Amino acid sequence: MDQVAAQEFVGSWVRAWNAHDLDAVLAHFAEQVTFRSPVAAQLLDGSDGVLRGKAALRAYWAEGLRRIPDLRFEVVGTYLGVDSLVINYRNQKGVLVNEVLIFDGPRVVEGHGTYLGTDANPAGSRSG
Repeated sequence: MDQVAAQEFVGSWVRAWNAHDLDAVLAHFAEQVTFRSPVAAQLLDGSDGVLRGKAALRAYWAEGLRRIPDLRFEVVGTYLGVDSLVINYRNQKGVLVNEVLIFDGPRVVEGHGTYLGTDANPAGSRSG
């Protein structure tokens, strides 16, 4: 992935999230994706924070959007690696987050949501 492709990806990714368009967000991910997030462990009963497959990722993000109706991201920076991309953004709470994405071709095959600080509820989810 070059810098132009990375910027196009990030633009599409943030527009989809801010529109709460789950299908558009998931279009960036491979069917057999693995995604790790401490927020997944909070939102999904019995989750260890590791989601395997697009269906599990859909369930997690659908629950997240349900519990965070004001979800909004503002991209702060984009960092390009070899088959990887880090999107540094600020969420609707003002919390800094890094999404670390590993690619196989045009699709994300592995992702990591990482949060700065000690906020017990960094995503701002509402209970139940």
